[in-house]
Amino acid sequence: MAEKKSSLYELTKGIIKENPTLVTLLGMCPTLAVTTMASNGIGMGLATTFVLICSNAVISLLKNIIPKAVRLPCFIVVIASFVTLIEFILKGYIPALYDSLGLFLSLITVNCIILGRAEAFASKNGVFRSILDGLGMGLGFTLALFTMGSIREIIGTGQWMGLDLHLPVTMTMFIMPAGGFFTLGVVIAVVNRLTKKKPPQEIGCANCPNAASCPTFNKGNSENKEAAAQ
Repeated sequence: MAEKKSSLYELTKGIIKENPTLVTLLGMCPTLAVTTMASNGIGMGLATTFVLICSNAVISLLKNIIPKAVRLPCFIVVIASFVTLIEFILKGYIPALYDSLGLFLSLITVNCIILGRAEAFASKNGVFRSILDGLGMGLGFTLALFTMGSIREIIGTGQWMGLDLHLPVTMTMFIMPAGGFFTLGVVIAVVNRLTKKKPPQEIGCANCPNAASCPTFNKGNSENKEAAAQ
């Protein structure tokens, strides 16, 4: 089993245990919008993974140079630069995927997953660990989108990755918004079952799945401990 601070842990934590989509519930817009087909899910996931890895690496390198007062605008500039780069690559080499993803490709810039990892991890850790974190979270995001896209495409159209499965019955609802919400709920329920995750007994910051990486929550905990010690 990988230790919490090992390189293997940083790489694998985002796949299931801290999956950005299925556990921390980030990046919901592209998750629901582009997963009508498995190929779209893979395309969006890999594009986001590329931006995650590159932006994490650059932000980790510049973390001691960027003033704290303007760190978020600087993070967004770095992220937007790599989003623009991946847009040019897809438009030039995979135009069909570029057209399928449409506006949601540009919206990677404001994807909560990328900005969240920049703020919570890359700005506090070294380059290698930040790259592993970005790769792991990106793979987890890609896996979630591919799984949802496959389910919706198979049940909704009777096809998968361009192959006709000759299903006797299909349900068009699954490629519509309602089907996206339903599929997301089912997949999250299955992941919770596999990881034996229990619902919180009380609602509050301490029970939030992002509590460990939340600066406000951690600051409040530190202040409470200092007050108790006095």
